[in-house]
Amino acid sequence: MKLSKRLELVVFFATRVSGPLRIADVGTDHGYVPIAAARRDPGARCIAMDVRPGPLERAREHIREYGLEDRIQTRLSDGVENLEAGEADTVVIAGMGGELVIHILEGGRRLWQSVERWILSPQSELYKVRRYLEANGFAIADEEMVEEDSKYYTVMEAVRRDQGLGGPSDARQGEENDLVRAGYYYGPRLIEKRSPALMEFLQKEEELLTHILAGVEGQGSPKALERQKELRERLRLIRAAGDRMAGDLEAKDNQNGRRGEGQYDEVR
Repeated sequence: MKLSKRLELVVFFATRVSGPLRIADVGTDHGYVPIAAARRDPGARCIAMDVRPGPLERAREHIREYGLEDRIQTRLSDGVENLEAGEADTVVIAGMGGELVIHILEGGRRLWQSVERWILSPQSELYKVRRYLEANGFAIADEEMVEEDSKYYTVMEAVRRDQGLGGPSDARQGEENDLVRAGYYYGPRLIEKRSPALMEFLQKEEELLTHILAGVEGQGSPKALERQKELRERLRLIRAAGDRMAGDLEAKDNQNGRRGEGQYDEVR
């Protein structure tokens, strides 16, 4: 079974734990994520969940095809409504809009203390998802971005902050600055890690928004003025994120250069 780059990244995040895997995949569709997880870890136990009978039946067919009926359950469920506390340590919510991801998380409050990791890959409104996580006691432990067919996808691992993990988004002191707001849009961990995919995305996003801004500049209607304001703010945040990553790279290059000079002097 060949997975897309996006699903490969989701499975990577979902399965990189020590000990037995217990995964619930919400909105499983074809069941590819639990199937891949079960094939990679013989001890994995998964629950493939979907709100629609049609996709769930397709998932059952694929599970039977790979002979994994004994290790992957299928369950009709609206979000995590039919998932009981203690059945899964990892919950995957991927391939849907940010508002729906938030809706599913909100509907699963009773599971927040029993689920150790939430693997999220919103298709849109990542800003809102990160805001929601921040406001409700989650930390983003890690995140990665991948490009596929000219589209960019982010996968993030969210955990409860009371599980002992902090992060760059945990403690906001004073008024938010541009870099903090950029983190909500583009990912604090991605910026911190100087993600090459994020760098590419920011460059393309800046070009696109600059082009759009040029088209509305000079228009004086209230709607046009509001749009200009939004575009300028987003461009400012893109540059804040880009400057941070470029600055980190420059500092690292300078440090490596100084190390190289010292080593060269010693050899000489």
